[in-house]
Amino acid sequence: MTHLKPGDAAPPFEGPDQHGHTVRLSDFRGKRLVLYFYPKDNTPGCTAEAVNLKEHHEQLAGEGLAVVGVSPDSVESHRRFAEKYGLPFPLIADPEKKILQAYGVWGEKKNYGRTYMGVHRTTFLIDGEGIITHVITKVKTKDHAAQILQALNG
Repeated sequence: MTHLKPGDAAPPFEGPDQHGHTVRLSDFRGKRLVLYFYPKDNTPGCTAEAVNLKEHHEQLAGEGLAVVGVSPDSVESHRRFAEKYGLPFPLIADPEKKILQAYGVWGEKKNYGRTYMGVHRTTFLIDGEGIITHVITKVKTKDHAAQILQALNG
């Protein structure tokens, strides 16, 4: 699980999105950012989470929030995933796991008695100065936008 907590500076990042454009933390200076990490495109939980964020994208934007997803999938995988579900936000490809490791969300996982390395589904809310304000580790994939808004609004 992540070592980062509210009040910490968000680690700088940069990576290509589904369109091949470079997305950086510094692009969001002066804006609030929802940076969400998920294991894999086109899996049930990750799809539910992405679709929930898409369905509430205007509401989140109305609260001054930009949304960016990160997973170890390729740019091409992200392109197909974003097109299939009409996702209106960037998905950063991090196959080298540099961003995942910087945020402490890549690590050992256990499932059905099997131990493996993977992404711990985690969302960071980052203010316009690059400071983490909230860390959501128990993500409700089908209701994540409401979780984010509740964290922001108490």
